[in-house]
Amino acid sequence: MTTSPQYPLPQLTRAEQETETAADRLSSQIDSALAAVVVHSYDDIEELEACADRLERAARDLTVALRELSRERRAHKNAL
Repeated sequence: MTTSPQYPLPQLTRAEQETETAADRLSSQIDSALAAVVVHSYDDIEELEACADRLERAARDLTVALRELSRERRAHKNAL
């Protein structure tokens, strides 16, 4: 049986890890918001507001992480 050579996956930088975490969090918040929309309850208006706040924070966190990753990669490129 022939197997392909195993190459170690490159380690993610801190900025890449933070970006991945922020993207996962945003995705989770989107899922939660969609679930809140499907409920169609007029009693959960406060929950919709809370979802909006969490979604906004998660999007902002991802934006910050992406900008940091961009700066990291630009610095690496300039160092070459």
